[in-house]
Amino acid sequence: MNLNMAQEGIEYIIKQVETEDEELNSFLFSLGCYSGEPITVISHLKGGCVVSIKDGRYNIDSQLAAAIILCKENT
Repeated sequence: MNLNMAQEGIEYIIKQVETEDEELNSFLFSLGCYSGEPITVISHLKGGCVVSIKDGRYNIDSQLAAAIILCKENT
């Protein structure tokens, strides 16, 4: 499942980020968005979603959200 399909208020674990863009990977890594890290969708917006990663909240557009693959915390 990707970030666009995640339910609001549930903590997920980032399984992987599917992008070939190294600059984008570096940006996401600087936010704390990388494999093994917990992420929670705060709300879904028209063009993406607001997420909580570590102690920050970020607005992620839907195209980028589609590249962030998640798994439930207990799996």
